[in-house]
Amino acid sequence: MTTNILFKIGSWVVYPSHGVGQLTGIDTMEVSGEKMEFYVILFQKSKLLLKLPVKKALSAGLRNVVNQEDLNQIFLNLSQKAKRKRMMWSKRAQEYEVKINSGDPIALAETLKELHKTGGVSMQSFSERQIYQKALERLATEISIAENAEVEEITKRIETTLQEAA
Repeated sequence: MTTNILFKIGSWVVYPSHGVGQLTGIDTMEVSGEKMEFYVILFQKSKLLLKLPVKKALSAGLRNVVNQEDLNQIFLNLSQKAKRKRMMWSKRAQEYEVKINSGDPIALAETLKELHKTGGVSMQSFSERQIYQKALERLATEISIAENAEVEEITKRIETTLQEAA
């Protein structure tokens, strides 16, 4: 029955609304009289266990973590000067949340770039800090998995890149 398996058990994957998780197995369950296969994904930070139908994995946005080419593009994006948007904060905040929940690492980099303030955290509003931290955590976690490095090390690298671009 396992014919459409696209991801390997034990691999790290990205689910847009939850971030990076580890594919721990594949379960077969009967749903409405039909046998279905589900990816079992563990999100360690939130202690969430997600069962996602194998048939719907790609349409739900499940993907592998970034590769080297993606990493180059992310850091290139982070190293460029941000174009500040002139619109109401509530509208920008909504756009940032959509970008974060898209699971797209380039969109995460754009969000970080736009929210990064030269004066540091003290120059950001509370809601800006929250969105910035959420995007930073998602991106740093994914890059740390891709590069087999510590999240703190990647976080410093991202922030240094942002600081140099400012």
